[in-house]
Amino acid sequence: MKIITTSIPEVIVFEPPVFADDRGHFQQTYQEKQYREAGVPKSFVQDNQSYSIAKVLRGLHFQLAHPQGKLVRVTKGEVFDVAVDLRKNSPTFGQWHGEILSAENRRQMYVPENFAHGFCVLGDCAEFLYKCTDFYHPGDEVGLIWNDAEVGVKWPINDPLLSAKDQKLPTLAQVMDVLPNY
Repeated sequence: MKIITTSIPEVIVFEPPVFADDRGHFQQTYQEKQYREAGVPKSFVQDNQSYSIAKVLRGLHFQLAHPQGKLVRVTKGEVFDVAVDLRKNSPTFGQWHGEILSAENRRQMYVPENFAHGFCVLGDCAEFLYKCTDFYHPGDEVGLIWNDAEVGVKWPINDPLLSAKDQKLPTLAQVMDVLPNY
């Protein structure tokens, strides 16, 4: 498996090998020992899947008391996936890393706990799968507005389709008081 380091060391990109022949292909999408050795510190307790149409942007979401690390991948289509460091004591606090994940490139990205996460669909649609290190707690979820100038994510789409909830998310400056000292 190819392991790709990013500008934020805890955000890791994986390219699992694909074994293909004229019948199709096989790919191992997760093997705990291998991922742990690569820097994924915890086991996963929940798998999620979403389907989104063109220009949908989901995020940037995170949990306060029950933070989730996420191993994300795409099985149909293509997305631009983003992780934003929210660890106040981190040298990369407020910085982001974006990665194109697609059914074609089969890349996976690990988004650590205490990071905001979001993605936008780059084609007609996308099927997005992710493993989580903690269970989802609806009352614990908060987020950052997708176009926060302080964070400065360079999204590859204009005028995204957002949920009503995501349209009202605060800026990083507005959530500073609720962020724990990770």
